[in-house]
Amino acid sequence: MKVLYIIKKKLAFWSVLLIVFSALLFASKVIVAQSIPSFTMQLTNGKIFSAKDLSHQKPLIIIYFAPDCEHCQTLMNGFFKKIRDFKKAQIVMVTFKPVQEVAEFEKNYHTGKYSNIKVGIEIPVFFFRAWYKVENTPFTALYDKHGKLIISYKKQTPVDDLIKHLKAL
Repeated sequence: MKVLYIIKKKLAFWSVLLIVFSALLFASKVIVAQSIPSFTMQLTNGKIFSAKDLSHQKPLIIIYFAPDCEHCQTLMNGFFKKIRDFKKAQIVMVTFKPVQEVAEFEKNYHTGKYSNIKVGIEIPVFFFRAWYKVENTPFTALYDKHGKLIISYKKQTPVDDLIKHLKAL
């Protein structure tokens, strides 16, 4: 009887500990993942663009990419084929690659003709990788105009799915 009481007490202790640990782990992920990071990036013209420069009137799409990444190029080709569907969003495309590669990317995709797109290099390097716990590129996150995370894609970004979520805002 006493052994059963001790077992129940230990089981209750470990159950409570597991629940508390899970809640803390979940809460820390939600806080980080739910908010727009306070980022800074350098544009190819040398200017600095940061989270403070974002509009609070439009949804935000953050795309963390590498210009030489095959999966990123697939995403960009699909994305720019449907660029009209993204006109109501502000788009931040950020990378860790050198400015020369970013400038070539801008030239290839003609990003300069879209006022809602900012392309640049993260400062400090790998800030976004750490913030979102990115393991592969591309990574995409969609936020509503209030800065609430709607959806993120840690692997391939299905452009039509991203458009669907953006249109629902």
